[in-house]
Amino acid sequence: MDFGRVITAMVTPFNDQGKIDWDQTASLIDYLVEEQQSDSLVVSGTTGESPTLTDEEKLELFAFTVKHVAGRCKIIAGTGSNDTAHSVNLTREAEKCGVDGILLVAPYYNKPNQEGLFRHFEAIAAVTSLPIILYNVPSRTVVSLSVDTTLRLAKIPNIVATKECAPLDQIATIVSQAPDHFRVYSGDDASALPAMAVGAYGVISVASHVAGRTIKEMVVQFFNGHVDEASRLHRELLPLFKVLFECPNPVAVKYALNETGHPVGSVRLPLVPPNEEEALRIRSML
Repeated sequence: MDFGRVITAMVTPFNDQGKIDWDQTASLIDYLVEEQQSDSLVVSGTTGESPTLTDEEKLELFAFTVKHVAGRCKIIAGTGSNDTAHSVNLTREAEKCGVDGILLVAPYYNKPNQEGLFRHFEAIAAVTSLPIILYNVPSRTVVSLSVDTTLRLAKIPNIVATKECAPLDQIATIVSQAPDHFRVYSGDDASALPAMAVGAYGVISVASHVAGRTIKEMVVQFFNGHVDEASRLHRELLPLFKVLFECPNPVAVKYALNETGHPVGSVRLPLVPPNEEEALRIRSML
């Protein structure tokens, strides 16, 4: 399964009552696939506000997105949690919805050790035939998948990639020692180009909601050997990358989408909209 080089971690559009807005979800999917050139979409990841979506909402989103995309890109379902049994069940149900892959965040809050992390992902992989992308984001989960644990997991046939928000030396080591089929994605827009320089395959992006075409061009230029042009585009994008993460994600990117004519609504508590100063900085980048 090739998920492509630019994957968008899609926001979940809400209406004024805080419910999923299905019409805007359809419009957003079309915009991300056709205009922003996303190769794949992650549905119900952190950017999709997975902590405040019910399982019923998640499964509805998976099925709706698969149907609306109609083969135009790949759909990756976020089914990770800090409860292995819960993730096992949600992954089984997601597969029934017709998604193309699974994204599994490292278990948060209960702080498992490396053996616990390995067994968590191993147990989920055992109940699905879908390809799985690991998600290592220590700033949110407190725990970090080590290189050794990632390499152990990479030997499981349907664990095919990792989304890494780890230092470049960890990315480089995984790329060097993992099986040839195993891919590493940068999970941080600002680190995408440096990560690709040490062997990452692409990026799972938030900024691609509003700058997907430029990010795609940066990636294409890099892999075509035009490093100077890729570097220029990366530098051009850096201020946008910075401002989109001054607020807790996805507060800023949802505000940016609303400001650019894509009414995806606000965020669910405990997240809150940007304050006046934050909103001004976001608008200045658009």
